[in-house]
Amino acid sequence: MNAIDRTPADLLRSALAADPGRPLVTFYDDATGERVELSVATFANWVAKTANLLQGDLGAEPGDRLALLLPAHWQSAVWLLACASVGVVVEIGGDPADADLVVSGPDTLEEARACSGERVALALRPLGGRFPQPPAGFADYAVEVPGQGDRFAPFVPVDADGPGLVVGGEELSYAELVERARQDAGERGLGAGARVLSGLGFDGWEGLSAGLYGPLAAGGSVVLCRNLDRLAPEALAQRVESERVTHTA
Repeated sequence: MNAIDRTPADLLRSALAADPGRPLVTFYDDATGERVELSVATFANWVAKTANLLQGDLGAEPGDRLALLLPAHWQSAVWLLACASVGVVVEIGGDPADADLVVSGPDTLEEARACSGERVALALRPLGGRFPQPPAGFADYAVEVPGQGDRFAPFVPVDADGPGLVVGGEELSYAELVERARQDAGERGLGAGARVLSGLGFDGWEGLSAGLYGPLAAGGSVVLCRNLDRLAPEALAQRVESERVTHTA
């Protein structure tokens, strides 16, 4: 990755310039049997569409606070990078009542209704499927995002030193986030081509670092696993081998 990258969006742009066809996020849900693999280019396209939805249809501006009520999931990773592209501050598990916007999974809709601003719901169904019946008071992400533009440009340049992420009660600027991700990647021994299997949640920094930011900062990729505890040890060993995993978290 480029040493001058100071935001997660910078890291993604560098990854796209270096090798757009390589895998970036491979997602498994061992409760449903789902497997999704996104190359750098495909992931970046989802990020661009989501950032356009965020900035355009939802009217989000730099500094706005978004409560993210999602588990570790490939779509959660997309939202994290889309917010960084716009300059929106992500509060992991934040209080919707105090947020400008909320993004919710299917299990937290009642909690999310406390947000007086824009509300977006994700069904988290295989292949990015929509809700069978859209939840009242929410925009269905799977309905709204496909028609968004494939290229994104922020109305206002993102301030790398501005707030970017709140997790575990700690607020990080984008620059601090990137620097910490680089440090974590170094401590884990990650380099270009590293492939990290993570079964950690996105509710703490360790899971966010291992499951997204660290591999991205190092020029690697992630095998992100939800409900990994349902997988038998021999099946996990087979996955590590078939996915060419170099590190586990």
